[in-house]
Amino acid sequence: MSHALINMTTNTDNLESFRALALQITSYAVNQASDRQATRALILNSINRLSQQIAASIAFIGFDCRLVVLPEYFLTGFPLGESLGVWADKACLEIDGAEYEALGRIAQKHRIFLAGNAYELDPNFPGLYFQTCFVIDPSGSVVLRYRRLYSMFAPTPHDVWDKYLDCYGLEGVFPVAKTEIGNLAALASEEILYPEVARCLAMRGAEIFLHSTSEVYGKTLTPKDAAKITRAVENQAYVVSANTAGIVNSPIPQASVDGGSKIIDHRGIVLAEAGIGESMAAFAEIDLKALRRDRHRPGLNNLLSRQRFELYAESYSQSHFYPPNTMLEGEIDRKHFIHTQQATIERLDQLGVI
Repeated sequence: MSHALINMTTNTDNLESFRALALQITSYAVNQASDRQATRALILNSINRLSQQIAASIAFIGFDCRLVVLPEYFLTGFPLGESLGVWADKACLEIDGAEYEALGRIAQKHRIFLAGNAYELDPNFPGLYFQTCFVIDPSGSVVLRYRRLYSMFAPTPHDVWDKYLDCYGLEGVFPVAKTEIGNLAALASEEILYPEVARCLAMRGAEIFLHSTSEVYGKTLTPKDAAKITRAVENQAYVVSANTAGIVNSPIPQASVDGGSKIIDHRGIVLAEAGIGESMAAFAEIDLKALRRDRHRPGLNNLLSRQRFELYAESYSQSHFYPPNTMLEGEIDRKHFIHTQQATIERLDQLGVI
């Protein structure tokens, strides 16, 4: 397989404004499914349910709704003690699998860009999987495939860094899809807390960050919510953040990760926000003309044009925190992740960094 896995597209038939929806739906966990066949049935049931929800939501919002963003791992939930091999076999999607075809038919039917997040296999990395953010265009084709770079308990491209770069290159690590509804880029869950990820995507022209997440929501401002506004302002970009409406069929209390899906504009203004439960309340207009006008306006508030990256390049190149390439060989136990972090903390302590 080659760089073709991560698609970069350009469409000159641009829309200056449209509506986007951060669709807040329940995740049905597959941990208790007996085998891969049982999991496939649960996943397809979720897709069929999603199809009805999208149709009803667009009928209410209006047919200028051209972008729908779905929550993190909305098809499967997340592994709860399963080994990497067991989860890969039971719950992970294939790149050209039936699930993507079914989601593609939804995008085609409603002429929308459909974004989401799933665990995915890659033939280049047998025995592993990646948490993947995807975008499907109105033709039903996957036009963006981004693999999560920060994860506490799942493999990432950084864990197989040298080989991943050989397969997909740096543009495959930080893909931006240039489409008729703007330049789309994806962030997964807690990656909203890491400014470098969003910045590298903004460097490549990202205008709308598609943030699939499953996180705690409450009355107090959380670090992730603060980061959503910050990422929008510092990159002069929209953030469309879709949270789960809880996770069922899991020992974790259902409403632990429920609510607060939102859309934030390039000025940091929250345009729409959902409460708790399944909801289409987080929809708003994406005004690309206004965003691009502000990006071209000289002045104090044009933060993106005022960036001086050369100031930081040497410090980054000289610093080594969490190590790359730790999962290139052999069977990996889940304890690997916490052990690697512990070793990193000890090394940084010895260096006097922390």
